Amino acid sequence: MKEYNNNIDILSLLFKWKYHILIITIIGIILASIFSSPSFITPKYKSKAVVYPSNISSYSDESETEQMLQILQSRDIKDSVIKMFNLPKHYELDSNYKYFYTILYYEYSKNVKISKTLYESVEISVLDKDPIIACDMVNAIIYFYNKKVRILHNDKYREVVKMYKNILAFKKASIDSLEAELHKLSTEYGLIDFESQVIEITKGHLKTIMGTDRLNVNEDEVKRLRENMEDKGGELITLVESIRQEARTYADLKLEYEDAVRFYTDVLTYTNIITPPFPADKKSYPVRWLIVLFTAFSTFVLTVIIILIINKYKTQIKPQLKHNQVSNK
Repeated sequence: MKEYNNNIDILSLLFKWKYHILIITIIGIILASIFSSPSFITPKYKSKAVVYPSNISSYSDESETEQMLQILQSRDIKDSVIKMFNLPKHYELDSNYKYFYTILYYEYSKNVKISKTLYESVEISVLDKDPIIACDMVNAIIYFYNKKVRILHNDKYREVVKMYKNILAFKKASIDSLEAELHKLSTEYGLIDFESQVIEITKGHLKTIMGTDRLNVNEDEVKRLRENMEDKGGELITLVESIRQEARTYADLKLEYEDAVRFYTDVLTYTNIITPPFPADKKSYPVRWLIVLFTAFSTFVLTVIIILIINKYKTQIKPQLKHNQVSNK
C-alpha cells in the first residue's frame, strides 16, 4: 500500500511539473535537431559490396572466406587505399601531429567495415562524406585484394614452376640416358625390339635346322642375333620398359608443369562480386530522427530525476536540516 501511495505521489508530482517537463523536452528536441544538422555533423554516405572468394585455396583449417577477411584487413591494403585517395588530406588530419598514424587508422577503421555474412560471403562497406569516393574506395579495396592475392599466388607458383622444371630436366636426362643405352644395344648388338626379333630369330633358326630354304637364311647373322639376344635380351626388355615408364611419368609431370605455368602467367580475379557498389543518393549518417528520439527520451528522464531530487530535498532533507538546527539551539 505504501508503494502504491508513493507511485501516486510521483504521478501527482509529475503532473504538477508537466509544463516544465514538456518545455524542457521540447527544447532538447529543438537542440538535437539543430546540432544533428549538416551544419554541425557532416553527413556521410554508405557504399557497399558483397563478394565471395574465388580461385583460392584455404590454409590450415580456415575457410576461403576467413582467408579473404584476413587479406582484406591486411596493413598493405589499408596503406594502398590511404595512398590512392590521399585520406590524410581527405580526413583533414595534420601529418605533424604526434599520433597522426593512430588517428589515421582509427578514422579508416571507423569508416571502412569488412565483415563476414551469414552466407559465407564478405561485405565491404565504406562511409564517406562524398558518395563517389565511398563507392570508389569499395572498388579499390576489391582491386587491391585481387592484386595482393595475385602476388601471393605468383610467388607460390613461381616456386612450383621452378620445381617442375628441375624435375622435368632430371626426367629428360634419365630418358636420354636410357635411350643412349638402347641405341648402344641397337648399333653394337643389333637389338631393337625384343618380341619381333625373337620371332625372326626363331624363324631363321627353324629354317636352318629343317633345311628349308637353307640358301636364303643368313646363318651367321641368325646365330649372332641369337647369342646377342641370349646375352642382352633381358637388358633390352628392362631398358624398353624403363623408357616407357619414364615417358609416361614425364608426360604427367609436363601436364602439371603446364598447369602451374598457366596459373603463374594468367591474370585471374579472386572475387565473385555478388552485389557491386554504387554511389548512394541518400545519406546514412547521422540518423537524425534517432538522435532526436534518443535526446527527447534522455531529456525527459533526466528532467524527471532532477524534479524528484528537488522535491525530495524540499519535502524531506530541508525540513530535517531545519529541525536539526532548532534542536542544536
